[in-house]
Order: sequence, then structure tokens, then C-alpha cells
Amino acid sequence: MHCPFCRYPDSRVTDSRVAEEGTAIRRRRCCPSCGRRFTTLETAALAVRKRSGATEPFSRDKLIDGVRRACAGRPVTEDDLARLGQQVEDEIRGRGVAEVAAPEIGLALLGPLGDLDEVAYMRFASVYRSFESLDDFAAEIDALCARRAGRLDMDTAGTKPGHIDVEADVRGLA
Repeated sequence: MHCPFCRYPDSRVTDSRVAEEGTAIRRRRCCPSCGRRFTTLETAALAVRKRSGATEPFSRDKLIDGVRRACAGRPVTEDDLARLGQQVEDEIRGRGVAEVAAPEIGLALLGPLGDLDEVAYMRFASVYRSFESLDDFAAEIDALCARRAGRLDMDTAGTKPGHIDVEADVRGLA
């Protein structure tokens, strides 16, 4: 690490600490040439490979900005967006790769966004998946309804008081 004051090509680490909720390391350094101290912040780099082939650093803020547009006018708070961004970033970083394709980020985002707000999900999905007709919207709505029904089935599978078993009721009528 070059000294930012005298440009000496080396420095000595005097202290290291975990920073930013464990996603970075803060190092206190000392230059052996001029004796001045400085701090560095080291993070694991995560690059995004765009469809054009270019790469750029992952930005949670950019991800949240894209979702914010889909959530315009919806009952979604900034805290909800921050949690969503953190959740998606954790999922992407959990893969253990240094570079991820941009479409993979979009796919990782769709699930949690659908849980957060279904209208925002449809807005985002329509742009992300380039819907071209009402049939595209209808198919996505059907998939979203099936997903919701699957969640409801798991949530209410006989665990809540007053759960109604429709098949048993129908059999009792026959």
C-alpha cells in the first residue's frame, strides 16, 4: 500500500478491525518513510458483468434505485428497500464468486420483491423480462398467484385454529 503522503511504496499495518457489519476490514497503517499514519478500508470486490460485456463494481445503491422506481406510489418504506438491498446483496455474495452476471442479480431480486409488494414486482418484472403483450402479464400474474397460494398453503397447512379442510367438507356433503 503506497503512503498517501509521501508515496513510499510500502506501509506497516498497526491495527485491523472488522467494519461495516463484517463486510469490510479497517486497517490502521504507518509509513516507515515519513512516519505518518493513515487508515484503509478493505472490502471484497464484487463485480457485475453487464449484458454488453463490460464489468463494473456492484452497487447496492444502484440496485435500490432501480427498485425504488418500481415501488413509486406503493406502501414501501426506505427501510424496506434497504432490507431488500441487503438481502439481495447477501444472497449474491453468499455464492462466493467475484463476478456475477447482471441478469442473475435481477433474478435474485424478483423473489424478495414479490414478497415485499406484488404490484412493484409486476412493474419490475415487466421491464426486466421485457413483456411485449398482455399474455406476458397474464402469465406472470398466474405465476405470482400460484406462488402466493403455495405460501398460503404452507402458512395454513392445518396449523392455524379454524383451518378448513375443503375436501373433507365436500366429502361430508356427498
